[in-house]
Amino acid sequence: MSVDVAKSTDLVQEQSQTIERIRQEVGKVLVGQEKLVDRMLIALITGGHILLEGVPGLAKTTAVKTMSQTLGLDFQRISFTPDLLPADVVGTMIYNPKEGTFSPKKGPVFTNLLLADEINRAPAKVQSALLESMQEHQVTIGNTTYPLPNPFMVMATQNPIEQEGTYALPEAQVDRFMLKCRVDYPSKDDERRIMNRFTRKFETNIETVATADQIVAMRDVLDQVYCDEKVGDYIIDLVFATRKPDDYHLKISHQIEFGGSPRATLYLNLASRANAMLHGRGYATPQDVKEVAHDVLRHRIMLTYEAEAEEVTSDAVITHILNEIPVP
Repeated sequence: MSVDVAKSTDLVQEQSQTIERIRQEVGKVLVGQEKLVDRMLIALITGGHILLEGVPGLAKTTAVKTMSQTLGLDFQRISFTPDLLPADVVGTMIYNPKEGTFSPKKGPVFTNLLLADEINRAPAKVQSALLESMQEHQVTIGNTTYPLPNPFMVMATQNPIEQEGTYALPEAQVDRFMLKCRVDYPSKDDERRIMNRFTRKFETNIETVATADQIVAMRDVLDQVYCDEKVGDYIIDLVFATRKPDDYHLKISHQIEFGGSPRATLYLNLASRANAMLHGRGYATPQDVKEVAHDVLRHRIMLTYEAEAEEVTSDAVITHILNEIPVP
């Protein structure tokens, strides 16, 4: 192991105690959902955003609110509805008749953690209002551009069952989300713990165990996490296999309309290195790539009508690619 990797591992180990304390504090309220907590940490460390898909009642809102308390970050929630306006998200200019001037009124997007609840219930005009903030970490109100707080993360939710009165997210916006996580029902043991804990008066004291500056410091450490050239080639092969499966002798070209964009390659690299950090390592491995591949790729693969008719899912396509592409 090279000196650089050893140094990176030392830097990561310094952050491991903070990461573990964050997990413990969130665990005081959130039962199970360890994968969700890890994905939120990956997004925070990399500066990405998360799209959560799951039925109501799976503690998606509780998760992001508890995370904000644990990190001492500002938290805002927007419930997306069909009558929501872009100004309700980013803000607008307010006229002062006494002085005859306009002044900006900043919207709820000016926060550290933004929960966009049921994001697909608002029309495309409102959804696109988030694009600049998600990509550029800034918002333009009138003729002035305002930077957003650092760190800034959008955590959006959508209900996979109830589609009446919803608007499909534009592909350009879906691609802005680093991860799309499917939140599933808890296990029987976790459900029993939830029942025993929350069917009586329950109070917990969430301690702030990290700060915004420490999140920024983790991002600096992420830059030092090593990704070997062979692991990088593996990431590129996975993404290219979604675009040109025939080149990799995969008989799934009839199932894929469009493959992953270059963002898929960038986010796979970042998420894999952040996942290595969560495991206390200063270097990424192919296993790190495999662990985050579904969450990074599932919303970037557009299936054909033929695949949908055969009830093939993007997750099944990703699993097939992971099984067939040789691991370095």
